[in-house]
Amino acid sequence: MTCVSEQSLVRRLPAVPFYCPVPPARHPSADLLNDQAVRWMLAQRLDTDEHQLERLTLCDFGGLAASAMPYGQLEPLILMTKFLAVLFSLDDGVCDESGATADLLAQETSRLMRAIEAPASDSSGDSPHTAALRGFRLELERFASPRQLHRLTDGMRVYTSGLVWEASWRRNPALPSLDDYVTLWMRSIGMAPCIALMEVVGGFSVADEDLHDPRVRALTEITWTLVSWDNDLYSRDKELLRADDNLNLIDVLCQEQGCDPHHALVQAVAMRDRVMVLFDRLAAQVLKEADDGLRQYVEGLSHFVRGHLDWASVCPRYSVPSGPEAAPGGWWKHHPDDDSLEPLPIPTISWWWDQLESAH
Repeated sequence: MTCVSEQSLVRRLPAVPFYCPVPPARHPSADLLNDQAVRWMLAQRLDTDEHQLERLTLCDFGGLAASAMPYGQLEPLILMTKFLAVLFSLDDGVCDESGATADLLAQETSRLMRAIEAPASDSSGDSPHTAALRGFRLELERFASPRQLHRLTDGMRVYTSGLVWEASWRRNPALPSLDDYVTLWMRSIGMAPCIALMEVVGGFSVADEDLHDPRVRALTEITWTLVSWDNDLYSRDKELLRADDNLNLIDVLCQEQGCDPHHALVQAVAMRDRVMVLFDRLAAQVLKEADDGLRQYVEGLSHFVRGHLDWASVCPRYSVPSGPEAAPGGWWKHHPDDDSLEPLPIPTISWWWDQLESAH
């Protein structure tokens, strides 16, 4: 059991409500999805620690898949839910709580990537996670086109490179700059491969030129970022208690701005809300001229942002002893704390706001 330091307890913060104008939706097969994924995960033996396996069974993979992709077709959605189980197990057992170095993660993620790139190659030396991803990738061929498989591979490269970068900071007594952290976290959160799978799960196709459109690229990165920042806001107490982990947007802001965590929390929520407002405006502009495939993609991004929050609001994974049960006024709020359309002063993402003008 992780020993919680007094400093960690002092750094804990109250829960905050979330602004998200996207309406909720949920696939009716959430329980079936979760049951299938948990049974598969246990059969794969993704972790040798029984306590950790028990924690993973409480993650509600099916609830996340059903809320984030409510439009999904059942068979590929079951496969997506299994993929989520692998990501969660990697996050806990290999990345966040195992103390893995960047060197070790570079080796492991390279093997993971090879299983995605060439799933029919020799698998005799696979780790449990590599074997699980190899089987997932082979099964995915039943539903995905070659172009969709290529997009998944690209998304996995973004994710695995982020994991190695993240591990390098976990060995550093300092924290990254805000600009670096935003880039790092949008990559290592695992959203790139998940978003790449939306087409497969939904049974639609997006043209390359549409995905490469700067406005759509911005919406995609905004989705990665909203999910990563929202995760930081609701999971910080869990990370402090289990791993004494302060690689978090709030703590990075404390370092960057020289402020205390309570002031940083206010700033983080305002930043997050400004990005949510941008997403809502930019999505509406793109949808005005979108064909059916692009429309489903943009709507899928919206579903992921909202569904991730719906799932997190009830997931026992993020419950901590003596933690705040609810934010003042509940989990949701009706208005953003910051609705400015001015770019945030973060160089790596400031180009997103430029796309509002180019959408006319």
